[in-house]
Amino acid sequence: MELTDAINKAKLNEDKAFNFLYNHFWERVFRFHYDRFKNEDEAEDIAIRAFAKAFEKIQTYDDTKSSFLTWVINISKNAQIDLYRKREKNKKQLQDAFSSEIFQVPDNDPTPEDNLIRQQNLSNLLADIKKLKPQYQKIIHLRYFEEHSILEISESLNEPVNNIKVKLFRARKTLAEIINSH
Repeated sequence: MELTDAINKAKLNEDKAFNFLYNHFWERVFRFHYDRFKNEDEAEDIAIRAFAKAFEKIQTYDDTKSSFLTWVINISKNAQIDLYRKREKNKKQLQDAFSSEIFQVPDNDPTPEDNLIRQQNLSNLLADIKKLKPQYQKIIHLRYFEEHSILEISESLNEPVNNIKVKLFRARKTLAEIINSH
């Protein structure tokens, strides 16, 4: 699939186009933030938020103003700023609580990763799932063992649907890589 074709198909809400764009740009967006902060979890979180927002706002992308990569990187910078603002707000709320002594992309077709996951021996699969990051373990468990929809997972984790879609895609891809490494 060509990049221009993928962008146009993504604007028509085609999941395969979103997967193509994700696969094509993930490493560069992730690396951009990893190189800045030297923190894998932070870079991954920001990249997930960026792709979720990019896919949500794909209709606004204009190739005459910037390349797709530049557009996604700009979204990721804003996602980083939003994340830091949210953390600062939570930090302030926590400090206030302590000072007052109070404490406190619908894809229905199975992907190759889905098919591979279903073919694995359950005990081997559970062992491989335990190798994932906790957030990915949770999403895999909710999706495949409790059979929750993306919307239900979004509601139970109190995260936007697009974030859940990107995290699920990333979890499946990571799990498939672990399984294929055997």
